[in-house]
Amino acid sequence: MKRLLLILMTVLAVQAMQAQDRWSWNPNYPPDNENVQLTQTNLPIVWMEVDGATIDREERITARMKIIHNGDGNLNYADTVAHPGQKIDYQGYVALKYRGNSSFTASDKKPYSFRPLNAPLEEGGTKQKVKILGMGKDNNWALLAPYSDKSMMRDLLIFELERPWMEYTPTGKYCELYLDGIYYGIYILSELPTKGKQRLNLDDPGDEGDELTGGYLLEVDRTDEPTYTSKYHPMTKNGQWINNRYINYQFKEPEYEDLTDAQYNYITGQVDLMEDALASSNYTDPETGYRQYMDVMSFVDFQIAQEISHNVDGYRLSSKIFKRRDSTDPRFKMVLWDFNIAFGNSDYYNGWYTNNWVYEGNNTLNAAGDTQLIPFWWYKLNKDPYYQDLLKSRWAQCRRANMREDRIMATIDSMATQLTEQGAMARNSQAWPRWGQYVWPNYYIAQNYDDEVNHLKEWIHDRLTWMDQQLGFDPTAVVYGDVDGDGYVTTADITAIYNYLLEGNETYIDTSDVDGDGFITTTDITVIYNILLGNKK
Repeated sequence: MKRLLLILMTVLAVQAMQAQDRWSWNPNYPPDNENVQLTQTNLPIVWMEVDGATIDREERITARMKIIHNGDGNLNYADTVAHPGQKIDYQGYVALKYRGNSSFTASDKKPYSFRPLNAPLEEGGTKQKVKILGMGKDNNWALLAPYSDKSMMRDLLIFELERPWMEYTPTGKYCELYLDGIYYGIYILSELPTKGKQRLNLDDPGDEGDELTGGYLLEVDRTDEPTYTSKYHPMTKNGQWINNRYINYQFKEPEYEDLTDAQYNYITGQVDLMEDALASSNYTDPETGYRQYMDVMSFVDFQIAQEISHNVDGYRLSSKIFKRRDSTDPRFKMVLWDFNIAFGNSDYYNGWYTNNWVYEGNNTLNAAGDTQLIPFWWYKLNKDPYYQDLLKSRWAQCRRANMREDRIMATIDSMATQLTEQGAMARNSQAWPRWGQYVWPNYYIAQNYDDEVNHLKEWIHDRLTWMDQQLGFDPTAVVYGDVDGDGYVTTADITAIYNYLLEGNETYIDTSDVDGDGFITTTDITVIYNILLGNKK
């Protein structure tokens, strides 16, 4: 074992030296192959120019950005002289820096954060809100750099699966990036879960009255930024306190340095009240317990996202919790971020498992010496019969809708087609040749893109099967009268039949014959009316 460890350390050291040598002339981490050529692509093309300046992790520098996007379904061309008149989606200055923790330190391919500017920073430029690639106006954007996630779809996949259920879920768009004339590969130009009106839409908090009560965005994470430390500790899967571990909340909106004393005292006090309620012996009481402080369904949806993806960093890192003003909603809610090593893409903390709960992982985490554990409230929530009933009900609802297995697989196929139909994945693999190689923290080492996608599908199938068993859902059960397949009988099912009868819309033709007489008629609508009125089949 020691010999294997020594060999591994030697290999990593050699790779680091090679990388350092490769990057010595260009500090902006160019790809292995700097001569990849892009002629045409179905993805937007992003050009960034920093004129050889060094991009930093802390301080932003001025960059010039241009994005060509001729619209979905149309091709974009790198040669703008041979192809004049292409649509420029955005062109201007941006304040640029690197972003991410492990996605930066453990990846050769680096992610970026950028803010559009009205002028260069050196000339006093200030950030401005812009609409990019059809996403809502904002002044804070990310260029995520899929690297350890060789499918390049784990983040976007969970966002799409949860979008119908959560109040806000970020949107991202695939693109191909050039930096100072060098092709850097496929990136995801993404919204961030921040306060903007097109995002979480949080008010700026004041210092008194209702204005003091919102809005705030916190993040359960490490202590690499100023934090508020909970007075409670994490728990084992058996409900025992782990007294040498702590729960830390970072301040995201407003940031720590921008908080007034009144605001700091208020929001940390609200955290205390929520956790006090959860820690109390009568925490399940509907009036005096935790429900007055938490939007329970938001936490249910957050848990489904962490569990369907088996996110080993879930709950304990990048877990964002926000609060609006009391006049709008006094309860804490959750928002999603960071799933690049989820869906079985991890060789540590049993990340490849399909048959256990992530929220129960503190025993494994603590035994491994990790200091950032899962907050105790996930243990408490899952011991509450009311919460468990909501979780099972929501899981059934999701599984009958866009989390039906065939629909998940269709979403994956659609993303894979986007990445392969015009050679984007092939170009990215030329720039960053990593097939058949271990990239931290891969558990499965795919030999090519099809292999990676097939493995992802197989893993998801196994995960769905196990969760269905645990949560008591039968995917083969039929809900009588559920024409549109959302798991419920509603007026939308009547509309689906009307759309067929009046417009010939065959979207739900296979399920519209509710009475089973072999024809789709107004009688089927009558059956649904009777169901809605509470009459028997």
